[in-house]
Amino acid sequence: MSQNNSQSDTIQNPRVTWEGCSVLLDINDGDRLVFARLSAGSTLKIGNKTYSLQPLIGCPFGSLFQVENGDQGHCLARFVPSIEGNNIQEKGDFESQDEIKDNRALVDNNKAQSLTGEEINAMRSQGATGDEIVEALIANSATFEKKTLFSQEKYRLKKQKKYAPKVLLRRPFARSICEAYFKKYPARIGFLRVDALSLLLSMANVSANSDVLVVDMVGGLLTGAVAERLGGTGYVCSTYLGSTPYSIDIVRIFNLSNEICKRIVRSPLTDLSLSQNGTSEQIHQQGDEINQQGDEINMECLSNNQMSSSVGMEEISPTENDTSDVISETTVSPVNRTGKSTKAGNKASKQAIDLWKENGFSSLIIAAPELDLWSLLKDLLPLLANSAPFAIYHQYLQPLATCMHNLQLGKMAIGLQISEPWLREYQVLPSRTHPCMQMSAFGGYILSGIKICSSS
Repeated sequence: MSQNNSQSDTIQNPRVTWEGCSVLLDINDGDRLVFARLSAGSTLKIGNKTYSLQPLIGCPFGSLFQVENGDQGHCLARFVPSIEGNNIQEKGDFESQDEIKDNRALVDNNKAQSLTGEEINAMRSQGATGDEIVEALIANSATFEKKTLFSQEKYRLKKQKKYAPKVLLRRPFARSICEAYFKKYPARIGFLRVDALSLLLSMANVSANSDVLVVDMVGGLLTGAVAERLGGTGYVCSTYLGSTPYSIDIVRIFNLSNEICKRIVRSPLTDLSLSQNGTSEQIHQQGDEINQQGDEINMECLSNNQMSSSVGMEEISPTENDTSDVISETTVSPVNRTGKSTKAGNKASKQAIDLWKENGFSSLIIAAPELDLWSLLKDLLPLLANSAPFAIYHQYLQPLATCMHNLQLGKMAIGLQISEPWLREYQVLPSRTHPCMQMSAFGGYILSGIKICSSS
């Protein structure tokens, strides 16, 4: 009984990590993003050293960790930044307005630093912390005092990232997962930006107790975001063409509970369709061809993944194969100690399919960059209930314009509009607030509308 109580407490507290949960590790303020599954044996490599992730278990999301010297060598320890240091820094920024100082007299000839590499290694062997090494580098720099306060801060941050790296423990949810994939490998999620993802959910009116039909060819990001918003109410039905379901491996990173995972089901379009025609048969053949190509890639990636010795961790980088998104299930979480956890994406029951055929789905979301959208939409639109909203994402405008034109000619929907999301990220710092120098200038297009009852 006590074990069941502890299990329920673990599930009801999503703000604290537990053994077996997925986390997003932000190293040095976004320089490197790593998805990991916490366990006693999982590790993280920073530079040329490997650190255990066991100290992260049981800590609240948002905690900051720093490399420190422990009894068994260097390890990750919880770090709390001081508020007084930030206030002093802000005061110095305002005082700098009265000072006349610039960097014109500075010459980068690698002679300003008197501290050698051997001396730094000696400090490390004596147990000096990363912050102490940074302060020693600043004290032995001949040009540090001549720099402006802005240049001094940049110099300090550069040395801190090298000698005292920090790891931020982030909770993986729709926004953080989408931002991580879009930053490092956007092709895996169909170049779906976070503002476009939020616009899709809003235009499709995804709310509690909704039955949402999803065509997800962006790795499962869309399916996980819809299930996260439903919160265990309603259903998410991920449909697919052909006989092989599309991969939804990203759903496993969301840390969804068993109740929410039960609400994520899959069903082929042939089982959901009310009637079959020549167009649907053609698009099913097209889906089979895409699935066959995907199976060949997945088999190659699976063989590479089996040869890998890393446990419970993967990094978002363009050089990895597609199956690296799947987090290893070798660890046992507190959720499934007493019983096997529910796997997301089980086949929809016949009773649910019959109910959807009778009443229709409450909304439709499509993110299928590899398919012919109009041929797909003709098969999916009859599955919606009357007055149900739909939203379609594509990286390019022309496929959506074709769908919009055909929907207008057939009088199949109203309120049709094509939206282009626009996002600008700002750097907000004292006396240095401005738009970021490098941003994404393009976020794709979204076609939205409301299905109506056709007179034909």
